[in-house]
Amino acid sequence: MPAVVLVGAQWGDEGKGKATDLLGSRVDYVVKFNGGNNAGHTVVIGDEKYALHLLPSGILSPGVVPVIANGVVVDIDVLFEELDALIERGVDVSRLLVSSNAHVIAGYHRTIDKVTERFLGKRRIGTTGRGIGPAYADKISRVGLRVADLFNPKILHDKVEGALDQKNHLLVKVYNRRAVDVDETMDELLAHAERLRPMVADTSLVLNRALDDGKTVLFEGGQATMLDVDHGTYPFVTSSNATAGGAVTGSGVGPTRIDSVIGVIKAYTTRVGEGPFPTELLDDSGEFLRKTGGEYGVTTGRPRRTGWYDAVIARYAARINGLTDLVVTKLDVLTGLDKVPVCVAYDVDGTRYDEMPDDQTAFHHAKPIYEELPGWWEDISGAREIEDLPKNAQAYLAALEEMSGCRISAVGVGPRRDEIIPVHDLIHARR
Repeated sequence: MPAVVLVGAQWGDEGKGKATDLLGSRVDYVVKFNGGNNAGHTVVIGDEKYALHLLPSGILSPGVVPVIANGVVVDIDVLFEELDALIERGVDVSRLLVSSNAHVIAGYHRTIDKVTERFLGKRRIGTTGRGIGPAYADKISRVGLRVADLFNPKILHDKVEGALDQKNHLLVKVYNRRAVDVDETMDELLAHAERLRPMVADTSLVLNRALDDGKTVLFEGGQATMLDVDHGTYPFVTSSNATAGGAVTGSGVGPTRIDSVIGVIKAYTTRVGEGPFPTELLDDSGEFLRKTGGEYGVTTGRPRRTGWYDAVIARYAARINGLTDLVVTKLDVLTGLDKVPVCVAYDVDGTRYDEMPDDQTAFHHAKPIYEELPGWWEDISGAREIEDLPKNAQAYLAALEEMSGCRISAVGVGPRRDEIIPVHDLIHARR
């Protein structure tokens, strides 16, 4: 049975939760392999709307084992806030597994995240202030805290004390902040340790054995391709690998076990935070996309920046991730437009780029080269087959498929769970 990776093909917020939910009844495990509670998935089931931040979307699918793998940074307080909120709504969360090797976000990570952003001023990155970057920085600097450390207070104390020896100098002498107390930090970290203990496992072993037993495993990426720390619009990126390669390192499942890679992409483009965005619209068209699409962050509530579909980025995402399939979401948002522009290339100081510039400065100055496609006015929310769509909507999808270099296997036509058109089977064995 296949191992399937699902990633965002733009700057995030593409609707990965909806795509995961679409596959949920056909998979056995859903794995979050990167990021933390700095992003969110919205899943609408009937009249119920669920906003998830740290938890994998698969936690809403009966019978699925949701896994927070080793590549994730975990805020323990947020984890239990989310779990308790779901329990109150009658969701069974008893199957959740958390990797013993996942890193933990401490209060001092959140403090450093916030004061650093303020200190940067106009050069700020646009983080959520939730401690994600500093936690990953500690991981790379080898002074991080792992979930397993929570069950050995002496080791945890030594690690916290060692980390704060350095960080308190930074907070007090550079940022003019109060020093963080070791014992207060210990109390915060250990508050939920015993409740967490039954969920903790060697998730790499669990997932590899599941694949050995013929189970289907879905790896769900947080954030998206253009926010990947290596392949995104650096430095305006997240602090982890949000591309398909991150599924391997972030879960402990080898690359030879991956069968297919699904990219989720909006029928237009959005991003949150700072950084270049070639197709960004600062006019009435941008406001139309924002209001019609409900483009406000699930985690932060911030208005998202909006723009037309960018086929250059789609081609880049297809290449970087090795995409086998695309899921196009929010096609319904474009209903009512006479013409729908699509960015097919960039102009950088008179030079045409059909592929992503390898120079960040060039990308920052890229101007979109558009082709206009005819729009449609018909309500498409009831469409369940491609043939149900207006001819112009079908032509728009065909154009996106050709420009993006990857087949479109599903199309979202509304926010609800059932408002999606399957085109090709998303669960398929290796080609």
